[in-house]
Amino acid sequence: MSDSFNLDFDRTRRLGFPEVIYGASKPVDALAGILDAYRQRQLPALVTKMQPEKAKVLKRHFPDSLYDEASGAFLLDASQAKPSGEPQIGILSAGTSDVPIVNEAYYTLSFLNVASERINDIGIAGIHRLLDRVESLKRFRALIVVAGFEGALPTAVGGLLPQPIIAVPASVGYGVAAGGHVALNTMLASCANGITVVNIDNGYGAAMAAYRILRLVDGAS
Repeated sequence: MSDSFNLDFDRTRRLGFPEVIYGASKPVDALAGILDAYRQRQLPALVTKMQPEKAKVLKRHFPDSLYDEASGAFLLDASQAKPSGEPQIGILSAGTSDVPIVNEAYYTLSFLNVASERINDIGIAGIHRLLDRVESLKRFRALIVVAGFEGALPTAVGGLLPQPIIAVPASVGYGVAAGGHVALNTMLASCANGITVVNIDNGYGAAMAAYRILRLVDGAS
């Protein structure tokens, strides 16, 4: 093992899901070494928040990988991007500007072999777009809801649908909304009962929260 990293290969046994690699602050040679360690063990791997210039180098080294430039998600094995079965999780976004966070949640769930469905651009500025989908959204076991600006979409969803809802504030918006803190505060102060809120732009964290819920409901040990 390299002196620059110490991978937690025991995490799947301990927690039921593998370690995921945060790529934004790691140099490309360190990422290559980490991914080589996973490949040598014939294990899948997911890197989040990876910049395009790093992905370009790593794609040459790992030609069977998949990189989503919108989210920065990098899957060591591209076949993981399409899990089988009916979608278990609905990932909703207020607008197309939220797609990077939506995709991060989507590819994290794919890495965990959980099928999900992305439903974009149903923010409350055109509330009919959400209301028209209420019945179809009931089929999901949990909902991840991403919104920037004032961040009100999770509250609207939480007042209409009964599933566990994981809200993700996005760093999208003008003026005081920029950076996602207004959306975060709105979601934390939501009057919709029982909404879970993760950190700003944390699509990965939302996906992991949903995954833990599904494992518990399914009786996984």
